[in-house]
Amino acid sequence: MINRLFWLVLLLIAVSCSNVAPPEPVLPVPSERQLAWNDMEYYAFIHFNMNTFSNMEWGFGDESPELFNPSELDCRQWARICKEAGMKGIILTAKHHDGFCLWPTATTEHSVINSPWKNGEGDVVRELADACEEYDLKLGLYLSPWDRNNPEYGNDEYIDIFRAQLRELMSNYGDVFEVWFDGANGGTGYYGGANEERRVDKLTYYDWDNTYKIIRELQPGAVIFSDAGPDVRWVGNEHGYAYPTTWSNLMRDEIYGGMPEYSKKYSKGQENGTHWVPAEADVSIRPGWYYHPYEDHKVKTLPQLLDIYYNSIGRNGSLLINFPVDTRGLIHEKDEEQILKLAEAVKADLAHDLAAVRTAEASNVRGNSKKFNALNVIDDDPDTYWATDDGVVQASLTIDLGEETTFNRFLVKEDIRLGQRVKKFSVEAYINNKWKQIDSQTTIGRKRILRLPETTASKVRFSVEDSKACPVITKIGIYHAPKVIVEPKISRSKDGVVSIEAFDSGLDIYYTIDGSSPDVKYNEPFELSQKATVKAIVVDPNENKTSTVSVVDFDVPKTKWKLVGKYENAERANLIFDGNEKTAFTVDEKAPVDFVVDLGESLTIKGFKYLPDQQRFDPGIIFNYKLYLSSDGKNWKQPVSEGEFSNIRNSPVWQTKSFDPVAARYIKFTAVSPAEENGKLGIAEFDVTTQ
Repeated sequence: MINRLFWLVLLLIAVSCSNVAPPEPVLPVPSERQLAWNDMEYYAFIHFNMNTFSNMEWGFGDESPELFNPSELDCRQWARICKEAGMKGIILTAKHHDGFCLWPTATTEHSVINSPWKNGEGDVVRELADACEEYDLKLGLYLSPWDRNNPEYGNDEYIDIFRAQLRELMSNYGDVFEVWFDGANGGTGYYGGANEERRVDKLTYYDWDNTYKIIRELQPGAVIFSDAGPDVRWVGNEHGYAYPTTWSNLMRDEIYGGMPEYSKKYSKGQENGTHWVPAEADVSIRPGWYYHPYEDHKVKTLPQLLDIYYNSIGRNGSLLINFPVDTRGLIHEKDEEQILKLAEAVKADLAHDLAAVRTAEASNVRGNSKKFNALNVIDDDPDTYWATDDGVVQASLTIDLGEETTFNRFLVKEDIRLGQRVKKFSVEAYINNKWKQIDSQTTIGRKRILRLPETTASKVRFSVEDSKACPVITKIGIYHAPKVIVEPKISRSKDGVVSIEAFDSGLDIYYTIDGSSPDVKYNEPFELSQKATVKAIVVDPNENKTSTVSVVDFDVPKTKWKLVGKYENAERANLIFDGNEKTAFTVDEKAPVDFVVDLGESLTIKGFKYLPDQQRFDPGIIFNYKLYLSSDGKNWKQPVSEGEFSNIRNSPVWQTKSFDPVAARYIKFTAVSPAEENGKLGIAEFDVTTQ
């Protein structure tokens, strides 16, 4: 009788636990189309249009369709690279602000119909749609609301034209996963020959509610992107970074496309946001969105791309990386090389989940039910989760790793089908029989990935410290990412102090200053007061891996150098000697302009080196030059070197010139003419080569 009663009690407990109700959603919550979009997480932007051939970022609208003539257009190449990079889709700029359409539209003559490419019978959108289908990628389309070519822009008639273009794109190319509307609307343009400025009321002009109905009718599964959504919002910058606190909730009805205060006030999302409008982080793999040959040496490095990945996808955002397709119609080889390096690095970082098949315990489990227990966070099932009782907004979950384990990444996900809930959390490690906090953050959302210091512990504790309602955690992952082994950065300050930096911590650096193979361990910056060739490598002592060798030839130190004469006391003048290539001294004066340098001592000079201003927008670049030398700064001989820095506008890299040796203390570097139409003359770094 006792045994029967015992088993009956257990059965009643099991039945009661299985009937524990799940948590109520915390509004707002995502729609089905938003959930499908969230699962994509990582996809490509393709900026390829008239600007590619006019070498501009924003075309004026008066460009001839005959300019558009790619020599080797291959959308299959785009799709292959994106697929190999782990991306899930491609968004194409079907029409940018200049109004040129990449498909044979019936709405304007400013399209591929009047291009020599394929004798006017081409359709870039069609070719990309077919390539996406072949490589199992989803297709997205960018359609600029602003049209600097169309004579009707700013009038009611243009809205009919714009909507007709939208209908063509939504009807003829299969399923579309995202429709992308830019916030740039109105300004100067060609406008069919009017050549004037036209402003519109960004809030009302496009009648967005009725425009969106076209997408809902023809592509019900597509999300709509703009500053205000309605489905996906801009992250508020073009660096590819979400924020340490990123809510998917947004005060959507307070926002409109192109809103001036959007980035500061709304782009992070709001805890009390009324609508679910998650953030998309967009960034170009180069400084520009469109292809410019002078940016071939400015493709983002692996460390830069990793930072972008962890600060976008790792902060509750999706990542949209742009490829500026070149005039051939191909993704450039350097862009391909770097994006595949990123794919390999991310795969290695998250290859082995150390939390899998371990044990987990929680301080509170909803209804003491197995349905909501701690093990659900390590079962790799997106439909199960750990949840606490209603009202319990502070709780912890401990994962026992079974033994001392080294890790440096921590991943956590909320089940966003029930809303974004966590407001603050922390991560602790059990080290030497004590709990030590190793990170503390705010929001989670769909995914949060923390890059942690190298930590060895037997247990890891995740604690929700504040939440809008009971937490609902569907996944916790713990990983040990390998070190990023890339060549170190070598620099020397004006004071002659050499610094060598590795991208990752916990790595050894070896160097030499005589040009031989690096074998001296680097511990701290050191003074280098003479000419030298510094070589350095990064070594992972645990994996026995080494980077390629960095080599920098330093001439005499610039400790005594200064600008004299007109710019002697100019603010920022000494930036041309500071060893930092990212800073520059730029003047906006009509050429010719003299930059006079006092070297502080007499040197036998046999050449010089010039690096132009490296900023992306409005840089100062010298094209024609003359270089004079003097012993007293008063009597200047004929130029020892003069001419041009060939192709410097397209390739603003270090320029090196040589001449017969001359003893001198003073240098006059004359900027005879600028390379840019802005007329600016700038120097990021200036150096000499001595005998």
